[in-house]
Amino acid sequence: MPIDITMPALSPTMETGTLAKWLVKEGDKVSPGDVIAEIETDKATMEVESIDEGVVAKIVVAAGTEDVPVGQLIAVLAEDGEEVSAPKAAKAEPKEAPKAAAPAPKAEEKPQPAPEPAKAEAPKPAAPQPAVTDDGDRVKASPLARRIAEAKGIDLGEVQGSGPGGRVVKADLDGGKPAAAAPAAKAAAPAAPAAFDTEIPHDAVKLSNMRKVIARRLTEAKQTIPHIYLTVDIQLDALLKLRGELNTALEPRGVKLSVNDLLIKALAAALIEVPECNVSISGDQLFKYSRADISVAVSIPNGLITPIITDADAKSLSAIATEMKELAGRAKEGKLQPHEYQGGTASISNMGMYGIKQFDAVINPPQGMIMAIGAGEKRPYIVNDALAIATVMSATGSFDHRAIDGADGARLMQAFKRLVENPLSLLA
Repeated sequence: MPIDITMPALSPTMETGTLAKWLVKEGDKVSPGDVIAEIETDKATMEVESIDEGVVAKIVVAAGTEDVPVGQLIAVLAEDGEEVSAPKAAKAEPKEAPKAAAPAPKAEEKPQPAPEPAKAEAPKPAAPQPAVTDDGDRVKASPLARRIAEAKGIDLGEVQGSGPGGRVVKADLDGGKPAAAAPAAKAAAPAAPAAFDTEIPHDAVKLSNMRKVIARRLTEAKQTIPHIYLTVDIQLDALLKLRGELNTALEPRGVKLSVNDLLIKALAAALIEVPECNVSISGDQLFKYSRADISVAVSIPNGLITPIITDADAKSLSAIATEMKELAGRAKEGKLQPHEYQGGTASISNMGMYGIKQFDAVINPPQGMIMAIGAGEKRPYIVNDALAIATVMSATGSFDHRAIDGADGARLMQAFKRLVENPLSLLA
């Protein structure tokens, strides 16, 4: 009996995926556990294993196909020697359409006067009617007219076409009024026509699934989350000295601590100390976490991903360093599993290595805060009540003001500063 292979849901939020690569071909025998394909999600490229034994009878979705819905048929397995008709599987969905049109028998109810109102409705689109195709479903318009209408929010159905067969052309849109019903939905569209019409030499690159999700989530975050930003200057000399001593001691074990490893530990400890900031909000509920899982922003070729150091407060610095190195490496290879980058109670983003002095990071929903780390640099600073030159960095916390009050955010920043300036406490 044929076995359908469908697009799997590789994460709780996955709705579609790109079938990046088939690792089998039609006629190949597969066993449970064999890797048969690579699926690209919004965050990583993941391998898909066969859960059944059989022969690949038909590959329904070609490699490279984007936006394949979860649950859609992508291949068919069969027993050795069993014949499978792929068209039958492919036509399973179209058969649903006739059912939708099944009410056709009602056409036999011609004696009833119901058809008359239908004819009476036909004159309604009298003006735009010449611009409608024979199936009455799509307005006839030139590609340029469609782009202009989309940019201006004009409903083509309300435009009288002057082109051949009632086709809407550019001249018909001069003075056209924007549609009142959907300007908001089309507000983001103007960017596409602008880029298309530019005379500046350029390359048009289609957005990856990851970049689409980043764009959507960041837009959602800035539109729906009231951010409050709190910045502190932190002296790093003691932390840098401790790091050097620890790295000397850990060298025989092949462990090397980064400044970021110590900052991850400090943020986790601060969140445990100020639990009012270790929260997230969803609807009318506030989630208070008893564990500090730190999402660490890592730049990868296609965008950004946030592998998670779980229970960071309870882990040793060497454990954090080892785990972070391994997670970052697999993140850049697109090999992270969903549970390794989805979740977290707060985030940290460090741009100090680029010489960035200070920045405001965007909160990663549904988390309640993110810590933005700037570069450590030599600055005039008050040390022991005297002006001196010290290594100082600026750290800015972005807080969701719906869930975290400004005073609580200030307490977290105060705790973070104290822990970094007195780093021996991170070893306790």
